[in-house]
Amino acid sequence: MKKMFKPAPIAVLGAGSWGTTVAIHLYKKKYPVKLWEYFPENVAYMNKTRRNPLLEGIPIPREIPILNDLSETVRDAGIAILAVPSNSMRSVLENLHSQIQSNTIIVNLAKGIEQNTMKRMSELIAEVLNHSPQKIVTLHGPSHAEEVSREVPTAVVAASVSEQTARIVQELFRSSYFRVYTNTDIVGVEIGGAVKNIIAIAAGICDGMGLGDNSKAALMTRGLLEIVRLGLKLGAREETFAGLSGVGDLIVTCNSQHSRNRYVGEEIGKGRKLKDVLDGMSMVAEGVITCLTVHQLAKKYDVLMPISSEIYKVLFKNKNPHNAVRDLMNRDPIHERHSL
Repeated sequence: MKKMFKPAPIAVLGAGSWGTTVAIHLYKKKYPVKLWEYFPENVAYMNKTRRNPLLEGIPIPREIPILNDLSETVRDAGIAILAVPSNSMRSVLENLHSQIQSNTIIVNLAKGIEQNTMKRMSELIAEVLNHSPQKIVTLHGPSHAEEVSREVPTAVVAASVSEQTARIVQELFRSSYFRVYTNTDIVGVEIGGAVKNIIAIAAGICDGMGLGDNSKAALMTRGLLEIVRLGLKLGAREETFAGLSGVGDLIVTCNSQHSRNRYVGEEIGKGRKLKDVLDGMSMVAEGVITCLTVHQLAKKYDVLMPISSEIYKVLFKNKNPHNAVRDLMNRDPIHERHSL
């Protein structure tokens, strides 16, 4: 298939495991790529070693510039890929505001919802950059960087209100090991990608407490229903949650050894405190902040989300996980499709 855009420089903003993986992936596809990292010491280390310590055994090609200068990274970029955590997104966007052209395609990789404003990432990008939603794409799905970097077969979805823009990103990323579908339900894709992290924390708690397969299967199934309930209230399409950014991402995040959110839950299930767990992590667990935001959203839109509510109490109200499980199991009986 013929490329749908000229190979203008591609700027990848955020040199964590996923941003680095994406930069290497696009380099393999012969696109000119620049990689930006916020911390100067990390830039120096990565330029010296051509390694990212978060991606063991994966070399970074010397042809990929690793920069600390944001304006230099995005100069003349036809596509800017945002691989920064959701809680850092606004500050990065504010620095980008005067440097991004109106025709630049923005690709969001972050899976979160901004605290207090309750904005999805594409909404935040459009607002802060004053950018057309037609030029914004969110790329989500079950895609741990540790596996994509080793070319493990992976499938994701590129979502945008513009089918044409989604197809451009589909062509940009697709390869023999990285399959990309398109979807115009960006609301559903972003809600699925964000809220599943809360359910993954709950799944980790199950693991840490030593509960069984029955418990985890029930949790994931009922957790998916909570994601659907919230998504529908916000204007998403129900069928989106049966896709890669819904049940697909939920499965991998709740079960994978690579999942930071599942790890946080597992440690809490073993009896550790949230602050101690987070202090010992080098990467961000998006589900922690998302849990605060979803708690706000559920109240605002009157959405029944009992699992998310209990995880909020465990994380931020010091509720014992055993008591949370007991209270979930003792809720009043309802129909399986209640509130849909």
